[in-house]
Amino acid sequence: MIRIGQSSDIHQLVEGRDLILGGVKIEHTKGLLGHSDADALLHAIAEALLGAVALGDLGKHFPDTDPQWKGADSLVILKGCNELLKTKGYHVVNVDSLIMIERPKMAPHIDKMRQNIADALGLDVDFVSVKATRGEKMGFVGREEGVLAQAVVLVESDS
Repeated sequence: MIRIGQSSDIHQLVEGRDLILGGVKIEHTKGLLGHSDADALLHAIAEALLGAVALGDLGKHFPDTDPQWKGADSLVILKGCNELLKTKGYHVVNVDSLIMIERPKMAPHIDKMRQNIADALGLDVDFVSVKATRGEKMGFVGREEGVLAQAVVLVESDS
């Protein structure tokens, strides 16, 4: 049996925070605001995994009211969601994701993001897609107020 999960995540860009996407720290004047490291890309993928097997959302499993997740590395959260997926008897087949950010350019970082995601999920990198697009100066992405990430995952039953 196969199932599909889809999700998106939005974080505000602010001064004084690191910009971390796909587990990669990217040099920039602003970073993402959030309780954890605010990695919107990994959050979208993690929540898509949960959604694929009807396990709720990130807030249910990694609440921002729990101090243990303050400043947490989102790769740890992604790995945790993958383990939850496994408890339901499923494994990830592939990931397709998109980052919407005006700047900086994501192209130099995408290969490392793909590898980080593949490693966290126990996949070959060929089964992980990360793409990026700009807001073309329109909307909150174009005005550099925030980042939007989207993800779709395909999961398959182990039995």
